[in-house]
Amino acid sequence: MQLTFPDGKKKTYDAPITPLAIAKAISSSLAKKTVAAFLDDTLYDLNRPIDRDGAIRLITESDDEAFEILNHSSAHLMAQAIKRLYPNAQFGVGPAIEEGFYYDVALDESLKEDDLLKIENQMRKLVKENHEMIRQEVSREAALTFFKDDFYKTTLIEAIPEGDAITLYRQGDFVDLCRGGHIGFTGKIKHFKLLSLAGAYFRGDSSGPMMQRIYGTAWFSKDALDAHLSMLEERKERDHRKLGKELKMFMLNSEVGQGLATWLPNGYAVRKVLEDYVYDQERKAGYLHVSTPVLGTKHLYETSGHWDHYQENMFPPMEKDDETFVLRPMSCPHHMKIFQSDLRSYRDLPLRYAEIVTQHRYEASGALTGLERVRAMTLTDAHIFVRPDQIKEEVINAYELIETAIADLGLEIAYIEFATRDDSKSKFHDNDRLWNLAETILEDVLKDAEIPYKKVPGEAAFYGPKIDFQVKTVLGHMITMSTIQLDFLLPERFDLNYINASGEKERPVVIHRGYISTFERLMSILLEQYKGAFPTWLAPVQAIVIPVNQAVHGEHAKALKQHLIDLGYRVNVDQRDEKLGYKIRDAQTQKIPYQLVIGDQEMAEDQVTYRQYGSSDQHTVSTAEFEALLAADVARKSRPQ
Repeated sequence: MQLTFPDGKKKTYDAPITPLAIAKAISSSLAKKTVAAFLDDTLYDLNRPIDRDGAIRLITESDDEAFEILNHSSAHLMAQAIKRLYPNAQFGVGPAIEEGFYYDVALDESLKEDDLLKIENQMRKLVKENHEMIRQEVSREAALTFFKDDFYKTTLIEAIPEGDAITLYRQGDFVDLCRGGHIGFTGKIKHFKLLSLAGAYFRGDSSGPMMQRIYGTAWFSKDALDAHLSMLEERKERDHRKLGKELKMFMLNSEVGQGLATWLPNGYAVRKVLEDYVYDQERKAGYLHVSTPVLGTKHLYETSGHWDHYQENMFPPMEKDDETFVLRPMSCPHHMKIFQSDLRSYRDLPLRYAEIVTQHRYEASGALTGLERVRAMTLTDAHIFVRPDQIKEEVINAYELIETAIADLGLEIAYIEFATRDDSKSKFHDNDRLWNLAETILEDVLKDAEIPYKKVPGEAAFYGPKIDFQVKTVLGHMITMSTIQLDFLLPERFDLNYINASGEKERPVVIHRGYISTFERLMSILLEQYKGAFPTWLAPVQAIVIPVNQAVHGEHAKALKQHLIDLGYRVNVDQRDEKLGYKIRDAQTQKIPYQLVIGDQEMAEDQVTYRQYGSSDQHTVSTAEFEALLAADVARKSRPQ
């Protein structure tokens, strides 16, 4: 049997031979790190015999696939431990996920957090026993016979298409239904932690039985596991839902409606700063701001194509006075009608319409997550109507506008995605000529501007290709922050025209531009990015004035507060009859950038003594000097000093 390795070398082996044996033949150190192998496109467990020629690639601990294999195997290890502790347990599915694994289990009793440690200890015993994880291919009849008393497994077996292989995995006294692949031996799973419990419907079907889901994570070293657990703790501290509640930024109330955020004064203060920033930047870049209704007729969205391609994400229609209305899921059709409302000349283009717009999209209740996934969202939406010869310049201008905003927010672009259509014809409009034209032009712009990008087939909007700006948050989440989309379709559907230089009608091209995500999602990102300690330009309260003695210094403190407010800053005064130290600590808890202490000296000499958030250092300066310092801090945005 001849195997070809990634470097092109070929080696002959006696068949059958396992990936582990192949790795041992090369070196003992490689064998210790080998997890599985690919033979051509087929995944082989560490101890699954290979008996044919092919291209082989050993998977080691450093390969991307290794983490998934380790965690899938860990799910089986956990299931074996649960079965020993709870013999009547039955199992649903137990996959590897992005940061670990889970398994759904049906038990007669409800597990508690304390039970996770008991299961972990049993898992460690099984690691020491070092059971081999043996793959066995069986017939459908044999599998159904083996699991005849297990509702969950028989249901899963019956869902496997006819002709597909059915495999069982045995490790010691535990047998499970599984496709693989696995790490070969329970002894290779050493560093793991069970994390949490949740409820989950079997196969995600709300009409089916509820199961208990146990989450865990496994890593190849103790250091990697410890680092991940530390990151999870940091994630809890930075969770925007926790911070939003503590800092009184927003609320989500079931009586108001699931997924409908209410902005509290502190949160709205930040949102207003962002709205003003967007408006100012767009105004300087030549955008014209408009306002359109929160409703639209069904006919409007039938014309745009959204009714055919996006209906499942829209709220149900409303019938009134022989008209059918829908809550606006996006503003594109409204802006098309604005362009259509007047005669346009080629000299008028580009026309850049922008709007801070609230849109409504239906999200299943189980998908709603704080401000990250909501049903009502406000964003800075824009549509740029251009001549074909203006496409490149306007795309580059939009790119640079977005790039500046992301930097001002203290974030970084991780990479750019160029999203195109794929073969799923039903997802996209069916005009191949317009698609090919739009994709070619947009990709040429990226290449000509030397903007690096990743091509992502199948992720385009239904009306055209797009450029998505991916931002990596401090917690490692990848978020689509902004987008530029090229659209030849909606001008066709709405029959948009301008008069060209020859006096003839010509079709404009539309560039859809999303600026800095929705304000809801952006707030979730910024809360977690800054752990609630916003940079001064964004902070809901930028400074708090603290009189040493309310009776003596209170009026001066109030006057200073009003003076700073008149200059355009967001300032409070702490008039409580509390000790100075308590007031300062409380201001630190609220993460206010500047605490200004006013005592006898400050009153007499028109000074302030200030302390910045996170520092115990105090500085006494004139009021004018502090105003200059505050102005410079705000002007810097979120960029480093």
